Amino acid sequence: MAQKHPRRQSGIYVVATRLFAPEPTPAASRNEALARALERAGHRVRVMTTTAPGLGRIRDRVSDVSRWPVKRDRQGHVKGYVSYLSFDVPLFFRLLAQRDLAGVVSEPPPTTGLAVMAACAVRRVPYAYYAADVWADATGTVEGVPRIVQVVVRCMEKLVWRRASVLLSTSRGIHDRVIELIGRRPHVTVVGNGINIDDFTLEGPVAEEPGPYFVYTGTVSEWHGAGIFLDAYERVLVDHPGARMLFFSEGAHRDALEQAAQERGLDGVEFRRRLPAGEVAEYIRGAAAALSSVAPAQGYDFAVATKMFAATACGTPVIQSGDGYGNRLVEDNGLGWSVPYDAESVAQAMREALAGEGLPSREHLRAWTERDASLDASGDRAVTALAPLL
Repeated sequence: MAQKHPRRQSGIYVVATRLFAPEPTPAASRNEALARALERAGHRVRVMTTTAPGLGRIRDRVSDVSRWPVKRDRQGHVKGYVSYLSFDVPLFFRLLAQRDLAGVVSEPPPTTGLAVMAACAVRRVPYAYYAADVWADATGTVEGVPRIVQVVVRCMEKLVWRRASVLLSTSRGIHDRVIELIGRRPHVTVVGNGINIDDFTLEGPVAEEPGPYFVYTGTVSEWHGAGIFLDAYERVLVDHPGARMLFFSEGAHRDALEQAAQERGLDGVEFRRRLPAGEVAEYIRGAAAALSSVAPAQGYDFAVATKMFAATACGTPVIQSGDGYGNRLVEDNGLGWSVPYDAESVAQAMREALAGEGLPSREHLRAWTERDASLDASGDRAVTALAPLL
């Protein structure tokens, strides 16, 4: 049961998130879009987040952003339980000290949700939780994670979901998975996800790269199964020896993927550092197609990678490999190629992209993104869904 709280007409609403703009992650952009949408709706908003080293002087587009130093890994990520707790424990006390607190919107991980749940119970205010992922499912895909860890994460996650006044899910697939785990609840709402369409645009500079190439942006983890693209690329080289594949990625599987490409002599596969949105958009515009995948049979078929939206916003078609919600999204909306998680199927889609066969128009891709995958639109839907808190 969701917690019942007296309705408040005024006060400050806190967005609690370890990731916030200008960090170059989809979650950071999504949380900024939510905070801005709340401000547009006339609410007083404070963002409680982390300091962002290495990004220079930050000019926030939200009026009140409170940053706290946290432990980051060697790649600069707030990742791992020690890093999470370095944010979550101070967050609990920051929320207790916040004057005129009316409600909180919590971003994952579940440890942050627990900190928010506890603080809101003390303060007797409602909270919402952004179900942008199913962390226990993701934990189960990581090799070497003890079963007990997955069980504990599952228990934390379900507790936070059940006690939230509102659950915001970023896709129909995640919504359905949440319902499967905790039963049908009236407070679970699909608000969607998206991309900042001001950063990823149809018009703009195109990267000067030799030969045709494919682009993979964003996280590379076990559940993405991006190794399928190495297998497909190797087959494509037979007919298109000049084709290349560029990865602008981070994540647990990146090093293994790069090593595999080197061992197989795939010199046309390049791994580059992750770039800010405006810069990576230049490479997306010039690509024959953008690559996205979700490995099947990992319990993660409900996931949709926001890299898909970045591509369509730039007018670049998507090759989506897998057997889940992302594939249906591509197929139902004519966004490119929806193919099984099979090397030859992916290779055939890559050949067609290089030949310019069956391409959706750039205008269609852009129009769909503006309508269905814009962060501003998602933020506005989230504000509507947060009515029980506001």
